Amino acid sequence: MPVARFHQLFDEMPLVAILRGITPATARGIDVELHLAGIILLEVPLNSPEALHTIAGFGAGAGTDAMVGAGTVLDPAMVDEIAFCKGTLVVSPNFNEAVVRRTKAKGLISLPGVATPSEAFAALAAGADGLKLFPAEMIPPAAVKAMRAVLPKATRLIIVGGVTPQSMRDYLAAGANGFGIGGSLYKPGDSAQAVGEKARGFVAALRAARAAL
Repeated sequence: MPVARFHQLFDEMPLVAILRGITPATARGIDVELHLAGIILLEVPLNSPEALHTIAGFGAGAGTDAMVGAGTVLDPAMVDEIAFCKGTLVVSPNFNEAVVRRTKAKGLISLPGVATPSEAFAALAAGADGLKLFPAEMIPPAAVKAMRAVLPKATRLIIVGGVTPQSMRDYLAAGANGFGIGGSLYKPGDSAQAVGEKARGFVAALRAARAAL
């Protein structure tokens, strides 16, 4: 099942590559470099050029164990397009109950954005498979710790927004489970090699932070 597979992959390497601005042409090789670095959860925000084409073309290079999907999903109608392109992840900056319910009706993984306990519980009640805590600049580790104390223990909390290798340890110690990595991993114009080098740096930092806990 997609949900069980997502949980397994996320628990093993809880980093989601957010590739905002990537195009079908510039995507070539980047998925391979990410896979080699160990990052196999890939998100293409829908406000990227030809995002659906990029999602459709990502699978082969990223490896058969990769999960690819869309970010910045604001409209439940777009969930059908993501499913048609063989996307699996549906990620939003906000909580929209209609988007979450449509995602689950299509058998996809729902990761809505939340910033408060009220949003978090509402998203889980709607069927969310994990929670994107966004923007992280407004949700410091102390706030994550407070949320973790009241949320179900099995809830996957993904920190997104300004994440750096240096900030990971404090968030993990507060109860976060993983991270969405955007501009510090990929910017339009970056070469596949450059993205691969940055990806390896994030993976190494995550492993070190986990080992230190």
